[in-house]
Amino acid sequence: MKGAEVVIDSLRKEGVKVIFGYPGGAVIPIFDELYEVEDIRFVLARHEQGAVHAADGYARSTGKVGVCIVTSGPGATNTITGIATAKMDSVPLVVISGQVKRELIGSDAFQETDMVGLTRPITKHNYLVQRIEELPVIMKEAFYIARSGRPGPVSVDIPVDITLSDIKEYEYPSEVNLPGYKPVYEGNVKQIRKVAEEIKKAERPLLYIGGGVIISGGCKEIRELAKIANIPVVSTLMGLGCFDSTHELFLGMPGMHGTYAANHALIECDLLIAVGVRFDDRVTGNLKAFAKDAKIIHIDIDPAEISKNVKAHVPVVGDAKRVLSKLLEYVEPRRKNWWNDTVSSWKKRYPLSYDHKDADGIPPQYVIDLLNEVAPEDSIIVTDVGQHQMWAAQLYRYRYPRTLLTSGGLGTMGYGFPAAIGAAIGNPDKTVIVISGDGSIQMNIQEFATAHLNDVNVKVLIMNNAYLGMVRQWQDLFWNKRYAATCLKRRDGCPPKCDGSEVSCPEYYCPDFVKLAESYFIKGYRVRKTEEVKPILEKIMSYKGPAVVEFVVRREENVFPMVPAGKSLDEMLLGS
Repeated sequence: MKGAEVVIDSLRKEGVKVIFGYPGGAVIPIFDELYEVEDIRFVLARHEQGAVHAADGYARSTGKVGVCIVTSGPGATNTITGIATAKMDSVPLVVISGQVKRELIGSDAFQETDMVGLTRPITKHNYLVQRIEELPVIMKEAFYIARSGRPGPVSVDIPVDITLSDIKEYEYPSEVNLPGYKPVYEGNVKQIRKVAEEIKKAERPLLYIGGGVIISGGCKEIRELAKIANIPVVSTLMGLGCFDSTHELFLGMPGMHGTYAANHALIECDLLIAVGVRFDDRVTGNLKAFAKDAKIIHIDIDPAEISKNVKAHVPVVGDAKRVLSKLLEYVEPRRKNWWNDTVSSWKKRYPLSYDHKDADGIPPQYVIDLLNEVAPEDSIIVTDVGQHQMWAAQLYRYRYPRTLLTSGGLGTMGYGFPAAIGAAIGNPDKTVIVISGDGSIQMNIQEFATAHLNDVNVKVLIMNNAYLGMVRQWQDLFWNKRYAATCLKRRDGCPPKCDGSEVSCPEYYCPDFVKLAESYFIKGYRVRKTEEVKPILEKIMSYKGPAVVEFVVRREENVFPMVPAGKSLDEMLLGS
């Protein structure tokens, strides 16, 4: 077999059904083998970054390993942002890139880049294949590393002469032998019993859950634990959907744009049971004030995360689902007490709210609010990054795991639309809804072609405020409204005296999203009035296939609550 055949056979052996990518000279041998393959679908993106994000969306929504194939040089370097996005959010990917011939490596040959050096900080592991005999073992290890333990992306760089070489005795390995890599799945039973004891003693317990619970498949167990012990629940952005957000025990998302109830529960609790989280700065705020009176239990499969940012008093290393299953054997039922009443009163007294008037444009929150009524309950929501991302996190009611896909750790604008294409291909029977902004959507807008040609059931909702909204919000609140380079209406940006009104900033949209969608043979609509929002949402949900709706929203609407950077969670700006 030739090396290219080995690559394709390896993908088959790993159960790969879909590949995303973009061809080029250094991977022509692999694509030549793909030409006659019928059991693996290849999805041609329009940019390598779009291909990696699509593989990411496929992986997050299905729980399978996402696969991407690109060429050497710029093809490989275009994957960097997508790989870093996956690394920050623990997404299993195998990114295969072509490389120049081995004899040319190091000579600055045409389209040569050092993918091993480039991807070392942003992958779970990476490879440069140097001998054809290594290729089967490397492919086996790549998939094993990507999906096992704490998942993550793996880069496999293959010189073109390797794909053209013959391997005399080919056999795909049945198992992996990596002595230095042994993920721990079963938690220490003594530590798990300690957790049960701490829950029994606690007056003010709080469950703080994250994406690690979803990845492990432990959402059923976390729901059981919360209900048996009557423990209030807060969820990170990556954990939304793990716990039913309509349940009375759910307090919302904590952190910079978290709810009042969630943030104050974190401040006041005496026991914090953190599962599958990494205590990132967007959640904790000022670390000195974070859960300062609480005993911290930290359950995570990655030992490097334990006590990295916040000291754990009871650490448990292991797979969240398995640890929680064992914990349920020891935890005792707990009655609701004054603590439950207190957090419930915060939830009722300080709900998320906004002004429904549309005098200055459609309230962007209203569009997301209506999705709860109009969208199928099992819809997959995919966001880009910015204000719309936070409104989607705050206001949409997530009831099932793997129904919110978003770039949490890296905050990648341009992630949403290609990721939604991958999610739709992985879940052909579901409606996939992209919530984006007029800034984010343009970063990978070329994937409109991919959406049309693959006839994916993706609905794209663009919140057009003609600003880079989240940056403008910071400029508004902390930089004396100096809107430097954030206005998208004018060629020269916002002038010093611009107040965002139609008088000082005449209406000018670039591009016309409706015409742009139609140029890709996708249905496009523009909505300017609040009363038009529900009918258009119902319309696009009623048929299968891609659609784009541009909502002309309030230009200077801000996301509240907001905890200023570096402040403690009780220093929230609540807005008007």
